[in-house]
Amino acid sequence: MDFTPLFLSLKIASTATIIVLVSGIFLARMVARNNFPGKRILESLLMLPLVLPPTVVGFGLIYLFGKNGPIGSLLLQWFDFQVVFTWVGAVIAATVVSFPLMYQSAAASFQNYDRNIENAALTMGASKWRVFWTISFPLAWPGLLAGLVLTFARALGEFGATLMIAGYIPDQTGTIPLAIYFAVESGNMDAAIFWVIGIIAVGFTAILWLNWWSGRNILRFSSGK
Repeated sequence: MDFTPLFLSLKIASTATIIVLVSGIFLARMVARNNFPGKRILESLLMLPLVLPPTVVGFGLIYLFGKNGPIGSLLLQWFDFQVVFTWVGAVIAATVVSFPLMYQSAAASFQNYDRNIENAALTMGASKWRVFWTISFPLAWPGLLAGLVLTFARALGEFGATLMIAGYIPDQTGTIPLAIYFAVESGNMDAAIFWVIGIIAVGFTAILWLNWWSGRNILRFSSGK
């Protein structure tokens, strides 16, 4: 059995999760803590991939990153690089569709604790960067971790948008969901069943481990150890 789909799925999902974690925390904190004209419109745009069909998301990505698209043409002209039908395209698709889950969890996390703690630290001379890492981030961590779990699981199972922008190239973009689909299409039910069990096992193990780790650390934090 060729395990390339497993390695590709983990590589793409992990890369997308890291991107979403950083960008989601940054945007969620910025939007949640500030009031400005068009805030609700921006929040709606950030959450839009959650309700759109994957094919619509995939079409939008092809339009943007295709060789004639506004971003794709620049990448092709400046770097001689094409996103479509590459693993980078699969990462972009997984990032876009999973981003709302991280953003929603992060925004709620940054709104659910007392900001007076941060203000007290700032008045005592602590920098905003230090306040974020020593106060804001630890207090928001349980919600951020929940978003992290959901993001990884969603990125791992991404299918529709990935198929449209990255296609099915076995050794480059052939993730587990795509391998399952094309195995069924070709009548190879043994391979399809194998990968169905595999993706369930990987997803379940990741969620179980992260939930265990979260529960242990929350208990340690609450007990002051």
